[in-house]
Amino acid sequence: MKKLFIPLILLILINCNKSGKQQEIKSDLVEIISEDKVVSNVADMDEPPPPPPPLQEVPVSGISAKAVNLPSNISTSQNNIIVKKIIKNGDLDIQVGDIKKAHQQVNEIVKSNNAYVQTERFNNTDIDEKQFFTIRVPHKNFDALINSFSNGIGSVLSKNIASDDVTEEYTDVSIKLANKKIYLEKYRDMLRSAKTTKDMLEIQENIRELEDEIDVAEGRLRFIDDRVNYSTLNLMLYKEKVRSSATSKIGFGNRFGDSFTEGWNSFVTFFLGIISLWPFFLLIPIVILIWKKWRNRKKKE
Repeated sequence: MKKLFIPLILLILINCNKSGKQQEIKSDLVEIISEDKVVSNVADMDEPPPPPPPLQEVPVSGISAKAVNLPSNISTSQNNIIVKKIIKNGDLDIQVGDIKKAHQQVNEIVKSNNAYVQTERFNNTDIDEKQFFTIRVPHKNFDALINSFSNGIGSVLSKNIASDDVTEEYTDVSIKLANKKIYLEKYRDMLRSAKTTKDMLEIQENIRELEDEIDVAEGRLRFIDDRVNYSTLNLMLYKEKVRSSATSKIGFGNRFGDSFTEGWNSFVTFFLGIISLWPFFLLIPIVILIWKKWRNRKKKE
């Protein structure tokens, strides 16, 4: 009996070990499956959300450096509407009958079109009178201002209107300005974390150069905006004076003196011209004398 009992006990123990191992394997599988589920859930959570709605496009002039979060080598113009930047200039010459009256009309037309006179100059000669104006007018009122001057003051002698499209330059300066502001913020962050004096000096020099370039770019944009928003017109009022014996400042006596002086000058010029020919007057008699002697010698032979 003892011999049979001992093998039975061993078989029971072996079976128990196998079942324990199977339970451990099952528990491990359960843990792996649960981990896979967790990983799959995490993966599902890490999936990118649906794309956001497209950003509202804004003009180039509205670019803000803080709102831009792109590398410097990416052109921000791809996400912006290009706003046309047109500079209009004009030159207008008008002949009038009365300079003072025309001047008053110019002031009224300028005021009615919300414009202003930037410079003014007056010339008065014996021949004519000229009044020069440099007028700045809002872009939308430029054509109306030209028509008012052309139709209401006098006779137009010449008119020249030019439009200059500076959209490309404005866009290029705006994009470079935004990128420089991004670099400036990065350099300021680097300056706050700099540890050595050498690094601080180098970063400060880079910051100074960037700030100068930003000032120049901003000044250029302000200048373009000013020229775009306000057009420039160079206006000239012209009045020709009537030359008569009664009204001319140049009287008969002055004209007689000028004519006498001009005649004397002509005589002096002629006399000096003759004197300048003295070599010919000297050589011609000698040539004639030699020719006569040669001719007489021929006759004797």
